[in-house]
Amino acid sequence: MTDTFAALQTRAEGEGYTTTLVQRTLEDLPEGEVLVRVQWSSLNYKDALSASGNKGVTRQYPHTPGIDAAGEVVSDSSGTFAEGAGVIVTGYDLGMNTAGGYGEYIRVPAAWVTRLPQGMDARTAMLFGTAGLTAGLCVQTLLDSGVTPEDGEVLVTGATGGVGSLSVALLAHLGFRVVAGTGKADAADWLTTLGAVSLLSREEMLAGAERPVLKPRWAGVVDTLGGEPLANAVKSTAYGGSVACCGLAASTALPLNVLPFILRNVRLLGVDSVEQPLAAKAAIWQRLATDWRLPVLEQIVAAEVSLADLPPWFDTILKGGMRGRILVRLS
Repeated sequence: MTDTFAALQTRAEGEGYTTTLVQRTLEDLPEGEVLVRVQWSSLNYKDALSASGNKGVTRQYPHTPGIDAAGEVVSDSSGTFAEGAGVIVTGYDLGMNTAGGYGEYIRVPAAWVTRLPQGMDARTAMLFGTAGLTAGLCVQTLLDSGVTPEDGEVLVTGATGGVGSLSVALLAHLGFRVVAGTGKADAADWLTTLGAVSLLSREEMLAGAERPVLKPRWAGVVDTLGGEPLANAVKSTAYGGSVACCGLAASTALPLNVLPFILRNVRLLGVDSVEQPLAAKAAIWQRLATDWRLPVLEQIVAAEVSLADLPPWFDTILKGGMRGRILVRLS
């Protein structure tokens, strides 16, 4: 192992921010018990925000983004992980204000690290990444609230994104009739391949936004958008149904009234993957490696790129032009 390694670094330049490939040293990394050689990472919306200088995500620059990392342990002063152990690191402060997975090495607290489940390799872990973990948590939330395939259709909004597409595939794999909500009509064949039985257009998702309640349809919902799409999803959820909310791509606002909750017993359930306890994360990773293993997983890969080829994708995901997942190869 050498003391220098390749990493993407975002820095302020003039009135904007640029991200370039640089050489860093292990001494540049923050304190932490576990040093990990990163083999794979992935692209998330939050990574693009960090790489564009969003101070709500990353306060100090220069900075190495990457909220996902999978690889092998080089050393662990806590004694929790053996050298060479396969591990996953997602969430907490990784890639936000702690140097992230877009570097060949990361150093993090042992409390952030999850063992790679048996039967899952680092590439597959990052094909899921934070998006897959979030999708898994949303699906588990619906299951825990009592939603079953026999209850009727489930809706996934923002279905072509990372969380959305993986939610479609997971729910379909579990036997649900999944309706994919998307503004991208050209993605119909792809979403059908993932398991969707039909599509709901952006116009259909927003129809009747001025009404206090809508015709009941959904037994459950995974919402990645927030704003009016989430409000309409809640208003059209059937009696006793549940809505798992995990995103804000449309808006942080929620133009909603109390009628769906008090007339239809609808539950709106927030889902967070960043500060989720490590045991809860590990349980989802184990399910993704076993009974939730997806036969259509490779269909969700939009591209597999090196660190050097990643920066142009930041603008693509920020503009909503990405379908599925971007894998980042470091090894």
